[in-house]
Amino acid sequence: MVAQATDKPRVRVAALIVLDGHVVLVRHRAGNRTYHLLPGGGVDWGETLESALIREIAEETGLTATTGRLIFVNDTIDPSGRRHVVNITFEARVTGGQITSTPQDPRVEAVDLFHPDELARLDLRPPMAEALSAWIGGVAPKSPYLGSLFTPGV
Repeated sequence: MVAQATDKPRVRVAALIVLDGHVVLVRHRAGNRTYHLLPGGGVDWGETLESALIREIAEETGLTATTGRLIFVNDTIDPSGRRHVVNITFEARVTGGQITSTPQDPRVEAVDLFHPDELARLDLRPPMAEALSAWIGGVAPKSPYLGSLFTPGV
């Protein structure tokens, strides 16, 4: 078994931002593979979920925003035991800034906009395209907990 990075789950906040009918996603590169995530990142010790989300949105996208409703919670648990992330996804509303071509986070290759109908064809991590599209379409899940969502390969 591969050694764990930590023996505690990491908390990650993420933002569902819809601009002019398009979802804001950040593109990450791992080796020769790319995948997309909702803007967001880890919560630092002593930092509120809201503060972490606002900070991460600005670092990754160049946008300033306010947080809205909590919409989803899910786990991402690597079967190898190397990682356990608790993802907490909020709606967010843009209040200023503009999408940057040079994100502050070096892991972010670009900020991309996609129509909700395009989400299913993306390598979206965690794999929640269906839940996001339904939410944007006005259909809330029966429970905000989506379970454990994992994509192998990175």
